[in-house]
Amino acid sequence: MNRADLLLFLQKHRLGVESTVSPSGDPQAAVVGIAVTPELEILFDTVDTTRKCRNLRANPRIAFVIGWDQEITVQLEGIADEPIGADLDRILETYFAAYPDGRERLAWPGITHFRVRPTWVRYSDFNIPNEIVEIPV
Repeated sequence: MNRADLLLFLQKHRLGVESTVSPSGDPQAAVVGIAVTPELEILFDTVDTTRKCRNLRANPRIAFVIGWDQEITVQLEGIADEPIGADLDRILETYFAAYPDGRERLAWPGITHFRVRPTWVRYSDFNIPNEIVEIPV
């Protein structure tokens, strides 16, 4: 598995399980719709009044599990932020390519977009013995 293969694997998926920690230290998890940029940034949107949004603003560390196609997954840890300006415009194009209805959600009150920059990635293929690879990011 190399970076190009990882990108192809991630870009074919539209859902991921994200895990965060609440301000009280409790674990929180949710299934979110994701898009992935060529820079391996994970993108998703949410309404800023959600528990997920509050938790990420309080503690931007996040983990994802993506996949499980034929027992293949990617586990990813990273730091979330809310891009603005030209940076937001750039990632929105990737997001809208995956979710054309995302343009309509821009009109929702409080809609926000998060970007997750990975700090650690592991690819696991449970069909092949010992096929667990940490991938530099």
